[in-house]
Amino acid sequence: MFDRIRTAVLRFARVPHDPVSPSGGPGTLRVFRASRRFYHLRLIHWSVGQVGALAGIVFSLMFIHRLERAYDETRAQLAAESIATPAASGAPATPAARDDAIEAPQPESPRPGSKRGRQGSRERAEARMRNLARDTPPWVFPLVTFFELGGILVYLCQIPVTWMMVRLDYELRWYMVTDRSLRIRSGLTFVLESTMSFANVQHVVITRGPIQRLLGIADVRVQSAGGGGGGEQGAEDSLHTGVFHGVDNAAEIRDLILERLRHFRESGLGDPDETGSAPALTRRRAASGAAVAAASQELLAEAKALNLAVRRRTG
Repeated sequence: MFDRIRTAVLRFARVPHDPVSPSGGPGTLRVFRASRRFYHLRLIHWSVGQVGALAGIVFSLMFIHRLERAYDETRAQLAAESIATPAASGAPATPAARDDAIEAPQPESPRPGSKRGRQGSRERAEARMRNLARDTPPWVFPLVTFFELGGILVYLCQIPVTWMMVRLDYELRWYMVTDRSLRIRSGLTFVLESTMSFANVQHVVITRGPIQRLLGIADVRVQSAGGGGGGEQGAEDSLHTGVFHGVDNAAEIRDLILERLRHFRESGLGDPDETGSAPALTRRRAASGAAVAAASQELLAEAKALNLAVRRRTG
């Protein structure tokens, strides 16, 4: 079931197929993937966000329910006073009188922290709530309830969608290393595929956060020329940094890159776009030099023939 949904989502989002390996010698390709524990860490972050959103929804529902109850009580009290006051005095009650009847007299100077002070604070809070409810039009609460129900529906619908995005973001991470370059592919909505040549690599560092140390995973950061110092937090935002996120064999990846980087520099290989082994490159360069020498000899012969022809005409 999940595989069918995954295929449909990737086709709908037009996510490219698995990345092509970067240039390098045959048999030198190594492919690494993010650890399963990296997926668990992403799930923890996702769960915290979901719990926070749910807490916000519950808090807003409680607040609206309390406000609506205060609104009903205030309206009922105002209706009772409007009936009782004219019957007792023979005159209609003014709005100011109704306000005075609603708000209870407050203590003049309650001592901070005392029982009387706490009771006064509660009474003032209830009075403000009643005033807010009294000034709120009746049509507001059905509208707010409609939006709250819509928010709950959106929250429930986004749970499987965002979970699938977290899962696919984990599955679509590719880390490829050859003897000449490395390629990193990640992302679902925004696909990022970066390739770095060993000719430009300067730093290879391992970074671990507290939770990463607890889970036994780490990030391998590869810094190229022009990217400043290596190992800074947030360096993955730089175009000069490639990050192997959430791997459980960080030391192996680092040692592999450093070993191939050393071999690359010692062998004097050229740009990674030039394919083939070092002897093949040497043969191609020798053939190119022979072709240049032959062309030079041909030009020299033509120049001599032209010089001889000019002398005959002038002589």
